[in-house]
Amino acid sequence: MSDIGTETKASEAKREGAFAKFLRETEVDTRLLGMLAALALIWIGFHYYGLFVNGFGAFLTPRNLWNLSVQTSSIGIMATGMVLVIITRHIDLSVGSMLGFIAIIMGTVQVNILPQYLGLGHPMIWIIAIFAGLLMGTLLGAFQGWMIAYGTIPAFIVTLGGLLVWRGAGFLVARGETISPVDATFKLLGGGPFGAIGNTGSWIVGILGCIAVLALIILGRRKRKTFGLPLRPVWAETFLAAIGAGAVIGTTLLMNAYPWPKGIIKKYAAAEGIEVPPEGIFISHGFAIPVLILIGVTIAMTILMTRTKFGRYVYAIGGNPEAAELAGINTRWMTVKIFALMGFLTGIASVVASARLGSATAALGTLDELYVIAAAVIGGTSLAGGVGTIYGAILGALVMQSLQTGMVLIGFDAAIQQVVVGSVLVIAVFLDILYRRNSK
Repeated sequence: MSDIGTETKASEAKREGAFAKFLRETEVDTRLLGMLAALALIWIGFHYYGLFVNGFGAFLTPRNLWNLSVQTSSIGIMATGMVLVIITRHIDLSVGSMLGFIAIIMGTVQVNILPQYLGLGHPMIWIIAIFAGLLMGTLLGAFQGWMIAYGTIPAFIVTLGGLLVWRGAGFLVARGETISPVDATFKLLGGGPFGAIGNTGSWIVGILGCIAVLALIILGRRKRKTFGLPLRPVWAETFLAAIGAGAVIGTTLLMNAYPWPKGIIKKYAAAEGIEVPPEGIFISHGFAIPVLILIGVTIAMTILMTRTKFGRYVYAIGGNPEAAELAGINTRWMTVKIFALMGFLTGIASVVASARLGSATAALGTLDELYVIAAAVIGGTSLAGGVGTIYGAILGALVMQSLQTGMVLIGFDAAIQQVVVGSVLVIAVFLDILYRRNSK
C-alpha cells in the first residue's frame, strides 16, 4: 500500500502543470488572479465595444483611467471598513445615507457656522469641518455598534433603520437645499487639476512604492527564516518584486500621462504670467489626492488586519464567535469598535465625495451601500464570516466602478446599470459559495 501511495504522489507531481507549479511556488492567491483577469476583461471589453460601435475606444485612455481612480476612492475607502463588518458576520446598510448626512454636517460647519466666527476663507475652516465630519461618523458608527452589541438588535435591522434615519436627518438639517460653495482648500481633497500632486510628486510616490515592494519581499523572507517557515524560491520572489515594482511604475506613468485641460492651463498661465506657446503646455495631473488618501487608508487597514491583535480578534470572531468569547475576547466591545471604525472611514469617504462635488447635498451617497457591500463580496469577503482581505475589497471596488463607468461611456441607461450591478453581486456571492464548498 505504501508503494502505491508513493507512486500516486509521484504521478500527481508529474501531472502538475507549469501554471499549477507557478501558483504553488509564488503562493499567489487564485482569487486575486481571478479578480485581475475579470478586471482586464471588463476594461478591454468596454474599450473595444466603444471602438467597434462608436468608432473610438474611450475606456483605456489616461483621462478615463485617471477619473476612474478618483471615482473609486470613496467606495474603496468604505469597502475597507465593510470587510471587517462582514468578516464578523454583520452588515452595514447605512453607509450611503451616513455619507450624505456627514457631508451635510461638514458643509453646514464650513459654510453656515464657522465663517460667522472665524471670517470667510480662514485657514482653519476646512480642518475643523473635516474633524467634525470624522467625529460625527465615528459617533454614529459607535452608536449603531452599541445597539447591535449591547441592545442585541440584528445589524441588518439597525443599519436598515440607519439608512432611512440618516438620509432623512440630512434633508432636515439642510432643509432640502444644496450647501455650497465649500472651502477652496477643502475642495482640493476631491481631486481635479489642482487637487493632484503633479509629475514630480507622483514620481516621488512611485519611487517610495517601489522601495516598499522590495522591503516587503525582503522582510517577509527574513521573517520566514526566523520562524523556520518554508522559503519561496529566489526566482519566485524576484518575479513578485518585479511585478509589484512594475505595477507601481506603470500606474505612475499612467497618472502622469493625463494632462490638464487647455482651458485650465490658459487660466493658470494668465494668473502666473506665463506665455503659452502655440503647441501648448503639457502639465501632468499625477496622482489625485483622493487616490493618495485611498492608498493611505489601504495601507493602514492592511497593517491593522494583519499585524495587530485587533485584526486577529476580528478574524477570530468571524470564524467562531462563541469560541472567541470563550477565549476571552470581548466580542461586544469589539463590535462597537468595528462599527465605529466603519463610521470613521465613512467620514473620510464623505470628505472625498463632497470635496469632489464641491458642495454638500443630502442625496450624496445614494445607493453607495450597494456598491460598498458588492465591492467587499466581489473582493473575496465571505458573507459566512471569517474570510476577507483589504486588497480584495479595493479590487472589488475597482471592478464595480469600472462596470459603472464603462456602461456610462457606451450609453447604457440607469436602469440597465442597476440590473448589471445587482446581477454581479448575486453572481459574486454564488461564486463565493462554490469556492468555499470546493476548498473544504
